[in-house]
Parts: sequence; C-alpha cells; structure tokens
Amino acid sequence: MTETATGVLISIVIPAYNYAQTLPRTVDSVVPQLSDDCELIIIDDGSTDNTPQVISDLQQKYPEKIAAERKINGGLASVRNRGIEIARGDWLIFLDADDEMADGAIEHIRQHLDANPETRFVAGGHVSVSPNGRRSAHTPGSMPDDPLARVRAYLLDKTLALSNGACVMHRDVFIRGNYPEAFRSAEDIPVFTQVLASYPCSVLDEPLALIHKHADSLRHQFSHAKAGGLKLVDEVFAPHRLPGQFQSLRRAFFVQRCLSLFRSAWLAGEYELAKEWFLQALKADWRVIFRVSYSRKALRLWLRRR
Repeated sequence: MTETATGVLISIVIPAYNYAQTLPRTVDSVVPQLSDDCELIIIDDGSTDNTPQVISDLQQKYPEKIAAERKINGGLASVRNRGIEIARGDWLIFLDADDEMADGAIEHIRQHLDANPETRFVAGGHVSVSPNGRRSAHTPGSMPDDPLARVRAYLLDKTLALSNGACVMHRDVFIRGNYPEAFRSAEDIPVFTQVLASYPCSVLDEPLALIHKHADSLRHQFSHAKAGGLKLVDEVFAPHRLPGQFQSLRRAFFVQRCLSLFRSAWLAGEYELAKEWFLQALKADWRVIFRVSYSRKALRLWLRRR
C-alpha cells in the first residue's frame, strides 16, 4: 500500500464540543487500532465543559498517540474543515466524539483500499446503538456505477445511506468544496453529493463505526434545520459542487427538503412554519398531496382550532 510522504495514510479526526463524558470511549475505540500509517487528531471546538482536561488526560494515557487542537467555536463544519487542513494523511475519517470506531475497522479499510486503488470515497457500514443499548447493523446499500444514478439514490431515493464516521474520504474530494460552515446541520449533504457526482466511489459493507443515537430535544434539533432552511438546496446544487447535468434533480430535492422541514417543524410544534413549507412543496409539485404521510399531517394542521 502506498503511503504519503509523511508516512501517514489515514487520519482520524474527532470533532469535540462538550462531549467530555463520551470522548474517552471514542478514543479508546480508536487507539488500539492505530499503527505507524495512522494518526488521531482531536479538535476541541471551544467546549465549555471539561473537554480540555479530558483531552489532556487522554494524551497522558496514550503518549504520542493523540494530536489535539482547540479552536473558537464555529460548528461541526468548521471543525471538519480544520481537520482537512492539518491532517497529514491522504484519507480522512471524521468520527464524532459520542460514537466509536468498530473493531477491526482500520484493517478492513486498508484491505479495501488495496483492492480498490481507484476509489476516492468508501461508504462503510455501521452499527446503530439506541439509548437503551439495542444494536442494529446497517449497510450503505448498492453504489450505482452512473454518477447521476448515485446522486439520485442518495438525495432522493434514499437507497444509498451515508454516515459520517463510517465513510473514508480522500482529500482530493474536497477540491470542489469543503463543508459549508454556514450550516449547523446537514452540512455533510453538499459534500457527500459532490463526491458521488464526480469521484470514483466504492462500498465496504463491514461496520466501520458504532453510531450512538440520542433522545435530544426535537426543538433543539429543529433550530439548526430552520436556520439552514431551503438555503441547503442552493448549497447542494452550487455549480462548483455539481456539474450541469445534475441540475435536473434540483426541483425534486427542493420538494423533498420542504417536506423534511415541514415534518421537523410539525414535530417541534412550529405549526405555522410547517404550513408554509408544506405549501411551498405543494406549489413546486402538486403530487405532494398523494404522499399520505405528509398530507395527513398537513390536513390535521389546517383543521386545528385556532
């Protein structure tokens, strides 16, 4: 296997913001798998808890195994972009500070890269871990050969599922654009889309990460989605990210984004805003009324007592 001039092939970047409680579990899952061709970087995004002390303790526990940096809070996209800047490896894995690397993940990745030297993006499997500890294995699904079909499978059909922490990304794929820092959620969608559109991709069904689910506040989650709103559509279909032939998918994604925001607003109790997004979806494509799971919710909103 070819390594970079620095001797580092794979860089694992852990963005950390107020995850002092789970960060040790994440690091403990990675360090035993490290070898001379790997590096582990933790970037503290201006945490207000005791994350800095936890990082210091971990560096003492694992001497010379962990590089760390602290920055002013800027959101997950800014941390990942900083990781791209300082990582020495050609391949990057972004592992959240509340998740874990699956056993044997790095060895599976090495073997896959050896067998697929042309790939620039590896979509791996993962294990979902619920708050009660229940585990469920997931694979990405099939990777179409045609780039347009790949983008459709990911953005619209949902037959291709990608999860950060379970994806391995060559730094070449960021030439078209880094993570958009204006977004505090869904910032990975524009990047994943540009990769599928323009670079050789492959699938590794072996689980690469354990992704822990949390019962976070719906309203808190929605605040980030509302801030990004429909601007995400413009970001995904920006010309520097997607060539012209992919613009044919824009309207369908606009409708899907409207419906996704509608559902999030409905769950968060933001009913007037939910109505606005449903109407935008309906205006763009009247066939939305036949999508029963959404139209029933919308009907209930309009029948609510004022």
